[in-house]
Parts: sequence; structure tokens; C-alpha cells
Amino acid sequence: MDELLGSFKTMGPWLGSAPPLLLAAVAAIALTLVGGGLRRFSPGSARALGVAGNLMLVAVFLLAALRFVRLDPTFDSLAANMAMPTQTVEGGETRVPLSADGHYWIEAKVNGTRQRFMVDTGATLTAISSEVATDAGIEPDPLRLPVVVRTANGATEAQMARIGEVRFGSIVARDMDAIVTGTTGGLNVLGMNFLSRLKGWRVEEGVLILTPRHAQADAG
Repeated sequence: MDELLGSFKTMGPWLGSAPPLLLAAVAAIALTLVGGGLRRFSPGSARALGVAGNLMLVAVFLLAALRFVRLDPTFDSLAANMAMPTQTVEGGETRVPLSADGHYWIEAKVNGTRQRFMVDTGATLTAISSEVATDAGIEPDPLRLPVVVRTANGATEAQMARIGEVRFGSIVARDMDAIVTGTTGGLNVLGMNFLSRLKGWRVEEGVLILTPRHAQADAG
């Protein structure tokens, strides 16, 4: 036991600069080890410390998984399995609750095909995957020069295209520029060129509120 406490004292300066999740993991392991050391002297306390340490490790794992999804939105297969809050229409405005991964997701129809988009105010242009372009019958424009897209894997070229119609909630956007790229892992993004077409948008208590210039009674 004395050796264990001494090792943690030695790690003190390093732990002071460690990330919170790592500190929590170290604390959980410490609880488990201390519980093991007390097993011969106080079985009840040892069991309680062991359970607390294991529960803390599970919590750290779940928080780390959620953080990973939030920082890497291209990990679309996991995000797709997470329950998305339902978008609603109130007073002509479309309201989109914040998803568990920290993003705003929209179910929309692109040229009549149902697709899923992440709203990204940091993206200048709307982006769709090559799979969505195929499903929606969207062809890259051969007369327009490719654009350079910067991703986590570096810079790559993407083709410009034009979406005939994006429809969801109380909103319909037609004849909208987009880039078609196969480097997003199936992720589709609604960028500022879409948001700028709205009368306004805002976030209230974790809900993204989109106000169209001309509200649609039933945009699907």
C-alpha cells in the first residue's frame, strides 16, 4: 500500500497537466487498486471501492466515445446509430434540437430522395457525398472548376454541382450550389450558402431555429 501511494506522489506533477478524462481514468484505477489492497483487512470496503472504480471506468469510456464522435463527424456509422431528436415546425419556423453528439442533424429531401445533413456554420458551401449525388441524380458541372476542400486527411479537390431542391420542415431551397466529394465518409453538410437564404436563424436553449423567407405549409 505504501508503495502504491508513493507511486501516485511521484506522478503528481504529470497528473496536474493531464486531460480531465485521463485523470478520471487514473482515479478509477486507483480506487480499484486500493480496494484490492484492502481486501484482506476490510472485504466490505474493498468491494465498494472496486465497484466504484469499475463504474467510473465505464463512465470515462462512454464520455470518451461521445467526445470522439463530436470531434470526428466523418465517423458517420456510429452517429447514424444514435437516436436523433425529431425536427418540428412551429409558427412557420423549423426547430432542430441538439443531438447527443453535439451537432444539429436535419432529415431532408434532396430532389425527392430522403437524406441526412449536419448543419455546419463553419462551412462556406453545402457539401454532399458522391453517394447522395448519385441517388438524387446530381451531376458535377463540367464547366466549373474544381474547388479545394481541406479535411482531416489533407487538401483534396471536389467537384461543383447544383442541387435542384432541398426540402424539409417549413423550408424549401432551390437551385443551390454544392460540392460533391467522396472524402466525407458519407457525411452531408448544410453550409452558410444555405443558411444565408433564410430570413434568419438562431439557437435558443440548445434548439436551432430556422426561419424561412416564405414558410411552406408542408415541406416534408
